[in-house]
Amino acid sequence: MSTLTVTRRDSATGPVLDVTGSLDYDHASTLRHEVRLLALESGQCLSIDLSGLDFCDSSGISALLAARQHALAAGADIALLAVPANTLRIMSMVGLNRVFTIHPGTA
Repeated sequence: MSTLTVTRRDSATGPVLDVTGSLDYDHASTLRHEVRLLALESGQCLSIDLSGLDFCDSSGISALLAARQHALAAGADIALLAVPANTLRIMSMVGLNRVFTIHPGTA
């Protein structure tokens, strides 16, 4: 598995985290850490761009759910962008496609 890189950039609606590599047991803590550093404001939208994601396991899904909780606690929204087909299939199987706002493209 490859390492995980999380890069932050800003957009008009709020922060965007670009996630590249493997979001797995060994690397999910990187995403959790980067999300905890975000000072979200009510009305913003945290976007997580997964277009560079190579692999995602249950630890990665858990990190995405933690990001959702962080956003909701701040009164912000969250959107997942460009979710790879294999990850989207798993998310749909467990109903997370109804929990997250998912956009096919990137920001």
